[in-house]
Amino acid sequence: MTTLHDGRAGRRARARRGSVLVALASTALLVTPSPAARADSGPGAPADTTPPTKIDAKDPDLRMPGSAKLAPGRVLDIKSVVETDDGDERREDTNAKVKFALQAEVLFDKDSSKLGGEAGARIKAIAQEIEKQNATTVRVFGFTDDLGSALHGLKLSKERADAVQRALSANLDSSVHYQIRGYGEQYPIADNSTEEGRKKNRRVEVSFGRAG
Repeated sequence: MTTLHDGRAGRRARARRGSVLVALASTALLVTPSPAARADSGPGAPADTTPPTKIDAKDPDLRMPGSAKLAPGRVLDIKSVVETDDGDERREDTNAKVKFALQAEVLFDKDSSKLGGEAGARIKAIAQEIEKQNATTVRVFGFTDDLGSALHGLKLSKERADAVQRALSANLDSSVHYQIRGYGEQYPIADNSTEEGRKKNRRVEVSFGRAG
């Protein structure tokens, strides 16, 4: 038979065990080292200072099969893209070349290859960049959306490329060589199922090499 005294003693023992467990848990929290913060843990996080993994060059798992050799190292081509807020003009820079893409509406009236009022200033600015890069070969490519016949698109895109080339040549030295193409609806850069996409596809691209 359990007495009142025995019940009180049991409760006091259980309370002491609970206090000991809480104290141990608190101590564990204090002494457990926190994981080192890594660079990808969010903005403002300290950089990961863990040294890189050492690689054994003699490891058989890293050897090339047969007589194969590693390709020579090269600098990757990094592309920088700048576009106006309204999307009328786009410039792409890589290690090797510069490319401008002008929407057709900036240069021409609808379904026309005659240069409009804004075209002259835009093309002159591109010509100045060509001179700055000392480019001797300039590519002028015309493109359309997929509305209308493919044959009409090819013809119109070539006529527009020709018009831009003539305007460039009026601002550049006669020694510059041109490659002129009309690609019509080929090589779209946006979705032709929307007017916004078709507007981006109606364009003339001017590209040339960068100064070495």
